Amino acid sequence: MGFESGSISFRAFYMPSSLPEDAVERFARLAAPSMEFLTEGEVHGWVTGRHLLDRNITEDSAIYAGYLRLTLMQAERKIPESLFRAECMIEELAHMSAMGLEFVPRKIKTEIKKQVRDRMLPDMPPVLKGMPMVYDENEGLLYAGCMSDKQYDAFVLNFKEATGILPIPIVPKTAALKLREVNTDDIGVVSFSPDCDRDEVNDSVGQDFLTWLWFLSEARGGLVTFEHLGQFAVMVDGPLTFTMEGDGAHETVLRNGSPLLSAEAKTSLMSGKKLKRAKLVLARGEEMWSVTLDADDFGFRSLKLPEGEKLDPVSTFQQRIMAISLFIKVFLYLYDLFLKERAERDTWAKAQSEIHDWVENRNARK
Repeated sequence: MGFESGSISFRAFYMPSSLPEDAVERFARLAAPSMEFLTEGEVHGWVTGRHLLDRNITEDSAIYAGYLRLTLMQAERKIPESLFRAECMIEELAHMSAMGLEFVPRKIKTEIKKQVRDRMLPDMPPVLKGMPMVYDENEGLLYAGCMSDKQYDAFVLNFKEATGILPIPIVPKTAALKLREVNTDDIGVVSFSPDCDRDEVNDSVGQDFLTWLWFLSEARGGLVTFEHLGQFAVMVDGPLTFTMEGDGAHETVLRNGSPLLSAEAKTSLMSGKKLKRAKLVLARGEEMWSVTLDADDFGFRSLKLPEGEKLDPVSTFQQRIMAISLFIKVFLYLYDLFLKERAERDTWAKAQSEIHDWVENRNARK
């Protein structure tokens, strides 16, 4: 699913510089190959945001509602594994019958597999996948649907090859440097549990932030006012994924019912676990954003945007990207508030005392 409709899963990137003036032409030179020339192995190439076979990248097709909108297409011919095994078995049985053998030697099996693959692969339809991308020049941000490590590596490599620019992923470390010139390696480990020492818990600023958001929403009322943007309500919801390295269960996942109010949630917090993944909800008036946040790398999964006005497709797309931009801005403002509190020793000592009281005294259903 691209950025045009529905929920969106993506990573956000800082752009260290503007794209070159001939960016569209550069992407066009690295357009995806024609499917008729696709052989064995995985290939990548750029297509427009209209569909995965649109290799005609021009100013008109790549610029949409004022944004650069492209997709990194991944294509590969694959033989379904069950079909491949069946075809190999047919050839092996034929070989045994012709040669009067009771089994097929390993060397012959290898040769049969190669022959079957060479025969079948050209007739297999290509399997296509896409990583949609939108560049917001006004905000200096890039959004890309590359959630796995493999997708991330492929996207960054191909983007740099096309533009000469290496986008900087917005993750806890880079965002802290950008927002406050804070090196997250220098702020130390923190325990959210009154029963656990700092040397027992995970050293993850992203998990600290997500767990702090939970504390903010419950213990501090969850209302934050930002200059020029207004007041936002912040809420953390399930499913909840807790994690802590060490003895016992490393991860605890709470899904059904009311996971925030469960005894298991309180037990996880008391044992020193922190939130690794949870749903984050932001609301301003009747507008609402909800997303499943991966705390360690700020991966945004299934972001749902506020319902906008019923407009034409171009205006709707522009409205959606502006809603994404606002979400990222508020999210980073919240991270900045956390860093401001976390990086100052005296301020954090007071906050940590509040957090310990919250963890110890919060209600839980059995």
